[in-house]
Amino acid sequence: MRALGARISTVTRPGDLIVLAGPLGAGKTVLVQGIAAGLGVTGPVTSPTFVLARVHTGGRLPLVHVDAYRLGGVAEVDDLDLDADTDVALTVVEWGAGRVEQLAQEHLRVDIDRPEGDEEGEARHVRLVPSGPGWSARLAGLPAGNAASAR
Repeated sequence: MRALGARISTVTRPGDLIVLAGPLGAGKTVLVQGIAAGLGVTGPVTSPTFVLARVHTGGRLPLVHVDAYRLGGVAEVDDLDLDADTDVALTVVEWGAGRVEQLAQEHLRVDIDRPEGDEEGEARHVRLVPSGPGWSARLAGLPAGNAASAR
C-alpha cells in the first residue's frame, strides 16, 4: 500500500482530492503514509481518527489528511477550518465516499478491499476510480506497479 501511495503521489497537483474507501484495516492510513513519503513529507503520518484532520508540510505539496468516519457530510468537513488552503494542498480523506466528493470538481476514489481467505491478511485489491478527465489522464501516466499486491 505504501508503494502504491508513493506512485499516486507522483501525479498529484495542488487542489487535488483523493477519497479513500474500504473496511477497517484495509490499509487506508498506510496508503496515505506512502503518499506522504512520495511527496517528501517528513514526520509521522498517523490516522487522524480522534483529531479528524492533520496537515503535513515539508513536502512537494502540503498534505491534508482527514478522517471523515464521524462526520455527517461536506458541511462538517468545511467546519473543520483546516490550517491549510486546500487549493494549494493535496487533500486525502479516509472514509470520505459519499461525504466529501463535492469539495473538488474532480477527485480520485481509491477503493481498497481485503479478500477473504487471505490467511496472512496482507493481500489487497485496489481500484482507482477517477472522476473527471484530469484524473483519467493522470492515471494513464501512473508509474507501473502492481496495485493488487501493494501493501
